[in-house]
Amino acid sequence: MISFKGAHFPKDVIFCAVFFYVSHGVSYRDFEAIIEEKGVKVDLATLNRWIVDFSPFIAVEAKKSKHNCVSR
Repeated sequence: MISFKGAHFPKDVIFCAVFFYVSHGVSYRDFEAIIEEKGVKVDLATLNRWIVDFSPFIAVEAKKSKHNCVSR
């Protein structure tokens, strides 16, 4: 379970932002601009902290739901 204790933003915003960054691989500056266009004003350092803190948890959850491919 991911703990969002102490976060100043709703966990949905954090989760969506981190998922977007991990899945699209944009730069932090572009990422900041994209998030700002969505109406969320976040500092670059905060975005970096979210990525460092929450991306490993998202990766683990993604691996759990990944299905194995069987080649013939």
